[in-house]
Amino acid sequence: MVIGYTSGVFDLFHIGHLNLLKNAKGLCDKLIVGVTSDELVAYKNKKAVIPHQERMEIVRNIKYVDAVVPQYDMDKFKMWERLKFDVMFVGDDWFETDKWKKFDEQFKAVGVKIIYFPYTKGVSSTLINEILEKQRNAK
Repeated sequence: MVIGYTSGVFDLFHIGHLNLLKNAKGLCDKLIVGVTSDELVAYKNKKAVIPHQERMEIVRNIKYVDAVVPQYDMDKFKMWERLKFDVMFVGDDWFETDKWKKFDEQFKAVGVKIIYFPYTKGVSSTLINEILEKQRNAK
């Protein structure tokens, strides 16, 4: 059995999120998804619109997801130590970054493959937030 893992904020759930989960599930038998806590989102000086428990419940009910766990730490290797997944799915905006080169080395040493998926063009929670803010201010 191949266990896959991915993580994200999953705020303002959109087609890009669904594409990631669907594509990931197609490459593993069991997909575990980490949903970033509100406190961890705050490290980027951002705030999630949807509270953490509600975001976890939304993701838990996507048919491609087998299990949901809270993500309280950005250290993906700590999550691997807890879950022992075989493959990790990540957005390609992280490909070849210093942070992910380090993760790549750590994961190779334990036999975990990292698969980078292209982002769905033209959609993101940040973009949706910007559009909503512009519409609210236009009134």
